Amino acid sequence: MCFSILMSLMGFPSTTKFNNLYVSFLVVPFIAITILNPVFATKGCNFPAIFNFGDSNSDTGGLAATLLAPTPPYGETYFHTPSGRFSDGRLIIDFIAQSFRLPYLSAYLDSLGTNFSHGANFATAGSTITLPSSIIRLNGRFSPFFLDVQYTQFRDFKSRTQLIRHQGGISATLMPKEEYFAKALYTFDIGQNDITAGFLANMTVQQVNTSVPDMVNSFSANVKNIYDLGARSFWIHNTGPGCIPFILVNVLSTERDTYGCLKAYNDVAQYFNHELKEAVVQLRKDLPLAAITYVDAYSVKYSLFRNPKKYGFEHPLVACCGYGGEYNYSSIVGCGGTTEVNGTKVFAGSCEESSVRVIWDGIHYTEAANKFIFDKISTGAFSDPPLPLNMSCHRNYTKIRRHLVADQCTDLSYMAQF
Repeated sequence: MCFSILMSLMGFPSTTKFNNLYVSFLVVPFIAITILNPVFATKGCNFPAIFNFGDSNSDTGGLAATLLAPTPPYGETYFHTPSGRFSDGRLIIDFIAQSFRLPYLSAYLDSLGTNFSHGANFATAGSTITLPSSIIRLNGRFSPFFLDVQYTQFRDFKSRTQLIRHQGGISATLMPKEEYFAKALYTFDIGQNDITAGFLANMTVQQVNTSVPDMVNSFSANVKNIYDLGARSFWIHNTGPGCIPFILVNVLSTERDTYGCLKAYNDVAQYFNHELKEAVVQLRKDLPLAAITYVDAYSVKYSLFRNPKKYGFEHPLVACCGYGGEYNYSSIVGCGGTTEVNGTKVFAGSCEESSVRVIWDGIHYTEAANKFIFDKISTGAFSDPPLPLNMSCHRNYTKIRRHLVADQCTDLSYMAQF
C-alpha cells in the first residue's frame, strides 16, 4: 500500500506487480534520503503565537470586557468560574492553542491581566463579517466589532506592541516578538451571525443567498490585508449547521430536516461554505507565500446531530443550560438568568452532565462538543488540503504528503517485506 501511494505521488504509473529487487532499488534509497537528509525531512509547524478572528465560537473574553459578561454557570466545567467564554469550558481555539503548548489567548479588548506574548484574540461574541443592516432593529443583538474592525485592531496591535517592546520594562515582556507575526498561525471562525441576521430580519433563502458574495468578498479582503501585514499561515473554519435552539426558536421557517435542524438555514450555510471554499482557492493564487487551510467544521458539527449516540452524546437539540420549551431555551431568559413562573423565581441553570450534551446555552457548544470537533478537524481529515493542524504552515501539499507517506513506510513491519 505504502509503495503504491509513493509511486503515484512520485509520478510512476500504477501497477500491481513489481519485482522485489526493483521495489527495493526504488523505495529504500528514497526512504534513506528522507531520513538522513534534513532538507527532505517532514517538519511539524512550530507556531510561536496565534492570532484569532471571529465571533462567540472563539471569543475568549472580548464581549465580556466591553459589553456583556457571562455569569455562572458559564465556565463551570473547566475554569470553574465565568472566563469570558460563552460555554461551560474550553472552546475550539483553546484546544488549538493547547495543542501547540501555547497559553490560552487573551482577548484584545480585555485590559485586565492580559498577556499577548504568544498571540491575541480579536474575536467578539455577536461579530459578523459585514456589518448587518438589521443591527439597529435587532436592538444590538450583534456586536459592532465586525471583521473590518477586528482587522483594524490587529493592524494597530502589531505596530503598538512593537513600540512597547522597544520601550522595555515589564510591559514589553507581555507583547509578542516582532518575528512572531510572520511565524504565527492565523485562525478564523466567523460567518454564522451574518446568516442568522438575514433570517432574523425575515429574509428568504434567496435573499440571504444574495448577500453571501458580499460576505465572502469582505472576508477575502480582510485575509489579504492581514497577509499584507506579514501573516503567512491561515486556518479558516467554515460555518456550522442550523441546529442550535436559538435558530430553531427564532427563525420563522418551520421546515426541519431528518435530524430536526432548520433546512433553510442549512441550505444557506452550505452555499456560504461553498463560496468560502472557492474564495480560499482564489486566495491561494493571489497570496503565493501563504499556506491557507479550509476546514469543514460544518460536517463535524452536523455529525453530532445526525448520530449523537455514536459519539457518546444525547439530546443534541436541547440546551444544557437554560429554561423552557422543547429545547430548554427561551429568548426571554438565558443561561444564568432568572424568570418568574407562577409567582416563583426560576433560575436557568445547567444540566447534570454537560459532558454528554452538544449544546450549552442554546447558541453555543459545550466543552465536550468543542473537544470532539477539535479532535476531528485537527487530523486534517476535514481540511483542504488534507493536512493535520500541526502541518498547516506548509504550502506544498504534494511534497509534504509525499514525505508523510515516506515516514509511514519506514516502519519496521513494512521494511520486513523486503
